[in-house]
Amino acid sequence: MRKNSIKNTRINGEVLKELSHIIQNEIKDPRIAPMTSVVSVEVAPDLKSCKAYISVLGTAEEAASTLEGLKSAEGYIRRALAKSVNLRNTPEIRFIMDQSIAYGVTMTKLIDEVVKDIPDRPEEEEML
Repeated sequence: MRKNSIKNTRINGEVLKELSHIIQNEIKDPRIAPMTSVVSVEVAPDLKSCKAYISVLGTAEEAASTLEGLKSAEGYIRRALAKSVNLRNTPEIRFIMDQSIAYGVTMTKLIDEVVKDIPDRPEEEEML
């Protein structure tokens, strides 16, 4: 099975959906922030391992404690995933903090600050 095959894409989508459900509804660890989302999932073609990219809306301390809580609940999450997704092998999950959303927000703020400092020009000058 190739990495970008249709089957692998479907498995990634199903694991993403189930991981999101498990993290939001089934885990009761207080270290895990309520605004935790699974951004993307990459299941290896041999179904032995899985990288789950996690995003946390909050401070850096909340993100670190969420990652710690998810790592400690890894066994439970894997068992719950095995029950809900019918795969030959249940992949070993590795949680990775995804900073792309925070980076996008930061870049948007920087762009807004730069655009704010540019003086407004009349539309007639722009057409010349």
